[in-house]
Parts: sequence; structure tokens; C-alpha cells
Amino acid sequence: MSEQGKGSASASASAPAAPGSDTYKGWLFKWTNYLKGYQRRWFVLSNGLLSYYRTQAEMAHTCRGTINLATAHIDTEDACNIVLSSGGRTYHLKASTEVERQRWVTALELAKAKAIRMMNDQSDDSGDEEPTSQSDRSEIQGTLKILVSKLDDLSTCNDLIAKHGAALQRSLSELEGLKVPVEGGEKIKAVNERATLFRITSNAMINACRDFLDLAETHSRRWQRALQYEREQRTHLEETIEQLAKQHNSLERAWREAPTLVSNKPSAPTTNKGSERPLKEDASDEDEDTEYFDAMEDSPAFITVTATDNTQHRRSSNLSGASGGHPIDWIQDDHMSPGCNDVSGKELQPRRRRRTHIPDKPNYSLNLWSIMKNCIGKELSKIPMPVNFNEPLSMLQRLTEDLEYHELLDRAARCDSSLEQMCLVAAFSVSSYSTTVHRTAKPFNPLLGETYELDRLEEFGYRSLCEQVSHHPPAAAHHVISKQGWTLWQEITIASKFRGKYLSIMPLGAIHLHFESSGNHYVWRKVTSTVHNIIVGKLWIDQSGDIEIMNHRTKETCQLKFSPYSYFSRDVPHKVTGVVSDSGGQAHYILSGTWDDKMESAKIVQSSRGGSGSEGKQKTVYQTLSPKLLWKKYPLPENAENMYHFSALALTLNELEDGVGLTDSRLRPDQRLMEAGRWDEANSEKQRLEEKQRAVRRRREAEASDALDDGREYEGYQPLWFHQRRNSITGETNFVYKGGYWESKERQDWNTSADIF
Repeated sequence: MSEQGKGSASASASAPAAPGSDTYKGWLFKWTNYLKGYQRRWFVLSNGLLSYYRTQAEMAHTCRGTINLATAHIDTEDACNIVLSSGGRTYHLKASTEVERQRWVTALELAKAKAIRMMNDQSDDSGDEEPTSQSDRSEIQGTLKILVSKLDDLSTCNDLIAKHGAALQRSLSELEGLKVPVEGGEKIKAVNERATLFRITSNAMINACRDFLDLAETHSRRWQRALQYEREQRTHLEETIEQLAKQHNSLERAWREAPTLVSNKPSAPTTNKGSERPLKEDASDEDEDTEYFDAMEDSPAFITVTATDNTQHRRSSNLSGASGGHPIDWIQDDHMSPGCNDVSGKELQPRRRRRTHIPDKPNYSLNLWSIMKNCIGKELSKIPMPVNFNEPLSMLQRLTEDLEYHELLDRAARCDSSLEQMCLVAAFSVSSYSTTVHRTAKPFNPLLGETYELDRLEEFGYRSLCEQVSHHPPAAAHHVISKQGWTLWQEITIASKFRGKYLSIMPLGAIHLHFESSGNHYVWRKVTSTVHNIIVGKLWIDQSGDIEIMNHRTKETCQLKFSPYSYFSRDVPHKVTGVVSDSGGQAHYILSGTWDDKMESAKIVQSSRGGSGSEGKQKTVYQTLSPKLLWKKYPLPENAENMYHFSALALTLNELEDGVGLTDSRLRPDQRLMEAGRWDEANSEKQRLEEKQRAVRRRREAEASDALDDGREYEGYQPLWFHQRRNSITGETNFVYKGGYWESKERQDWNTSADIF
């Protein structure tokens, strides 16, 4: 690296570095990943953009990455390091010497200031381009000279008019004071001469103005033609991108259908660890799609050591999320307390036979680009989307899918140890994402006042109710009560943004879980979901972020980390790691696994301070017992790929049932039409329902306005089954169940329900 550093210094020193120079070039070391560390790259700073290449020869054909300095933040970590960040992209750079670093920082600051000035001036070319030829520059300069000359003529005429006007005024004043007729005649003659001069000057000014207007009009037409040409070029570019997207999708379909190409590299992340690992070793570190996760600074700060009879087998938490053991039934675990494995009462009654399939998803083509290109930067809930992007379930039903692995909470309710109970609650929080790995379609946005019930009291001992309590912003309240001794409730607001290449879905709101026997009260929040390849390529979903689960009675915590997918990471995809700690911060259990497959826990028997990791931080070494399986995902039903990749529970959620409320999602007509494969009718019905909801909202706004004019209070919309209350634990005000729904169902009394369908 020292030789490279010398080359960096010498090459950079010869690059233009004058204060007024528009271009600065040189070698710098760029951080790529933990496998390759810093790599030598050729950087070019030009027109407010910093680009880099592997070699100088690549400048002619391949740019490895570019960052816009107008919106970038420039920081210096130490004597030789530079950090550039703009949006989600960060470059960690290193110069060979402190002097060289200072030269680059100066050049970057000057280029950033110039880019900001040009952006503020709203220049059409933003400093990225100049006139393409000498003739264009000459013509523009000639036009400007003519315009300046005409303005000078107008200014001269203005001065002459002011001068002669003043003289005329003086002459008239003198004329008024005269008494001798002879003198009066001379003065009148002088007035006439000055009036003649005034008229001539005025005519000259008018002619100059006419010439100015004619010239401006001529160039205005020319500029209008140029603007029209640019618009046509933009339209042509959009059509070209659309054709490229279609060709890409066609090639992808052909690749999937070709039997000889099955073993090739997949276009999206996959859980097939065996075929994925060799491909990563050959990949380039310059893939811009993975630049956001380049630094990987948040790797787990611990190493687990599994204690065995003969040897201690060291297993880094960075390398694996699964153990060597394969328990057959995850519902029973031999390292849990006896109460946790008590399965008595798991099935209260024989299971009712429910449907196991729905009509196959139709294969309708859709012009994706024509719809998405106008949606960039907008709130997803405010974009009118056809049902082609949906799955035949509402967001309320998707929220109810969190209960697919309710057995984890049943086991947790019987646990004597609060730490073991925390492990099961953590596994439950992870299991709610297992159904999302292939579910790239968007659920229906619920209408205001829409509800969904899932009554499994006789089969599994729980009842669930959801209601859409707000429309702007969209918010849903959820309440579940179980005979097994636990109650769960949450209010979730979905914030989502479409950014062109990906869609971010950010659930806001806390999830509460209370166990009656112990009084333990757990609170946690969901992580961010990201849908990639929105425009081009195969859609795939990733979960990333941290979850902190807090037991507010005992102050015990669980820290879960959902690692974002990175092509160059050595981790298994969809990896989740976690540590369960007591109120004093001492770790007792290590959790590991993947959010789309399984979770395991390992009891810590000893901990010690280990050596420094690759990022320079000291790691804690935990000696643990063999990992035990907490949860494993159920296999998907047969033909699930043609049924929207629904799980066994999801297939039953939209099944018609007797006695449900009039506002239940099962009765929503556009959703039922879509499930039946009648998408055109579903689109028409969806527009009707949305327009009906808008009309109701306009009526409420009119009522509120009338009440304001009359000096009356207007309460506004109030949910039917939930009301707002302040939570004594979190201090937040949210919607909680106020009761009455199940009693109304028993009486079949839905008189208070609104007509929303």
C-alpha cells in the first residue's frame, strides 16, 4: 500500500490544481468492503461532480460511480481521510499525505460552492455542459451585443427626452411672463423648434423600442423551438427507457424458462446459500447498487463460542445465523422451562375445515413505466393505483397475518422465566416478516371505518379485530385477546415513499403485549421494509433496521438487528441477530437466524472480552450452550406461486364467514372481484369506492365549516370500536379497543356501522 501511496502522491501532484480550474484529477484510496479494504482509484472532479474509475484508461468508457457535490457533505476524519456523503451514498476516501488531502478538500469545497451557485441561479445546464461549438458561442455573444446596443440606444433617447423636455418646460414658463408681442413671437418660435426636437427624439425612441421588440420576438421564437426540441427528446428518452424495461423483463422470463441456465447467478437475493457463495467471490466491489451498505459499520460486536465436551468450536456471529442441530418440532424445546413446553390446550376444539386455495392470479400485462414515472417522490397512499399492483387482501388482513405463529405467544404465556419468555416474544416479532419474502404486491388501502375480524376462539383460543381509524394519515388499530393468557394491541401508521429504484415502507407505532399471569408488558416497533427493482428487474423485498423489545415490568431488553442485504457481505441473506439482557445489562441469551426461515437461541454460560474486530472495536466473546430452535417457518401451500405466494393462513383471511360486521374487509367488492380474477371490474369498483369516500370526506369538511361559522364545536370522525387513550407506559396517545364489537356480533346488531361499501 505504501507503493500505491507514492503513486497517488505523484499522480495527483501533476493534476491541475489552480483555484480557477474546472477539473481536478488524481489517485485516492477508496474504501470498498471488509474483504478488500481500501482500493486505489482514479478520481476526476469536474463541473461539480466527483467521479471515479479503476484506471485512467477507464475514463473513456466506464465510470464506476459519481457523487453530486451540490448536495454533498464533506468531512475530514483524520490527517489523510475524507468522507463524502450525499443522500444514501457515502464515499470513504484516503489520500497518501496530509498535504494531498488538503489539496483535495480545497478543490472539493470550491467545486461545491460553484455547484451551489449555479443551482441557485437555476442555470439550464447546471454547470455540467457548455455550448457545444465555437459557432454557438459566437452567435450567443453576437445576440447579447446587439441587445446591449439597443438598450444603450434606448438609454440615450431617454436622456435626450429628459433634456429637451426640461428646455421646453422652461420656454413655456418664459412665454407666460412676456408682455411684448414681438418678444412673444420669438419665444413662440423657440418653443416650436424645441417641440420639433422633442418629437424627433420621441420618434427615434419609439423606433428603437420597435427594433428591440422585433429582435426579442425573433429570438423568442427560436428559443421556443429549442425548448420544444428538448421536450421531444425527453419524451423519446422516456419511451426508450420503457422499451429497455420491457426487453429486460422479456430476457428475465426467457432466462427463467431456459432449463440449461438454472444454475446461473440469480438476479435477486436468494436463500440458496450453497449456490450464492462462490458467485460473490468473483463480484466487483464497484457495484453501485450495494454502495449504500459499503461500510457495514454496524456488524454485531460479539462472537459466540459453542461449548462442547471435547473442544470449543468457535463460530462467528458474522458468518452464520443457523446452528448444526435440526430439531423436528420447534413447538417443544428441551432447553426451555417445563411450562414453556406445555402444549395442553393448544387446540381447544377440532379445527374447522377452511379453504386451501384461491383462483390463480391472472397473467395481465401492464405498462409499468407509464404509471410509475409520475409517482416519484409522492406519498404512496395518495397515488391512484390499479389493482394490478395489489394482492386480494387489505392492509388490515396483512396486519392480522402477524398472528400466524401465535403458538409462540401461547408458549411464552406458560414460561416461568421472563428471560425465556423474552426469547419467544423476540421470535414472534421476527416471524411476522416470514410471509413477506415473496409478497411484492401491495395490499388494498382500507377505507375509513373498514374493519376486519379473525375469530379463532374455538380453534386456537384468540380473537382479533382491526379497524381503520384514520385516513390522512392512514392508521389502523389492532386488538387481540387470547384465552391462553395474553393480549396484544397496536396502532400502525404506514409511511411509504417511492424513490424510483426502490420503495421504502416505514411502519410507525408501537406494539404492546401483556401477559396476565406474570404482568409482563412488552413493547417494540417494526423495522423498515424495502421493495427493490421497482422499474426494471425482478422485485424483491428486504427488511433492515433494529428492534428493541422492552419488558417494562422487569426492565429486561432484547436488541434485534435485521442486517440489510449486501452483495459483498459474507452473511447469509435476511440475517437476524440479537442479545437478551437483564435489567443490569448482563447478556443471558444469544439469538440468531433469518427472518424468512427460523430463529434460534443459545444460553450464555460465560462471557469475556475478546480481541479487536476488523473495524477496530473490541468484541465480547460469549460461551454458549448449543443453539436450540425457537421458531421455523411453515412451508407454503402447493401452487402458492400462482396464488400471490399466500401462506396457509393468508388463503383463509378473505374467505366469507357468517355474521361478520358490515364493514368487514371480506365484503369489500373490489377486493372480491380481484380475487375472482375480474380485474377490469375490480378497477372500476375501486374507483367508485374511493370517490364515495372522497364525497363523504367533503361532506364532513362542509359540516365542520358550517359549525365553525355558527360558533359550534365539531367533533369530526370517530372510530366505532376504538378510542384514543394515553398509554401510561410509553406516554403516547394511541387508539385502543373500547369494547362492544363481539357483543354486537353475538346480537347481530350492526345499526351503528357506516355504509362504506
